[in-house]
Amino acid sequence: MMHFSCDLCGKSLQPGDDHRYVVKIEAYAAQDPAEITDEDLDQDHMDAVSELLRDMEDGIEVAAPDQTVRNFRFDLCPECLERFARDPLGKENVHKLFFSKN
Repeated sequence: MMHFSCDLCGKSLQPGDDHRYVVKIEAYAAQDPAEITDEDLDQDHMDAVSELLRDMEDGIEVAAPDQTVRNFRFDLCPECLERFARDPLGKENVHKLFFSKN
């Protein structure tokens, strides 16, 4: 038998008795479109492409952009789902420091 508990409050969630919600989050590097300038259009990129192809043929590892993808999965009880939905980034829980003006 599978055992589930809320990943926020730790409450035991019995299959069939309690509602259980699954929250999935995927984080990955943003790929913003590059802006093409007149200088980019004036350059001949064939030398760079040829060098890249030679490196690949020679077995030299070519650096790729960050393709890291991180996946998160959480089981939440109904009460914690409501709290999460109100403040998904947890900004309410950040303690703010207030300094006196001396």
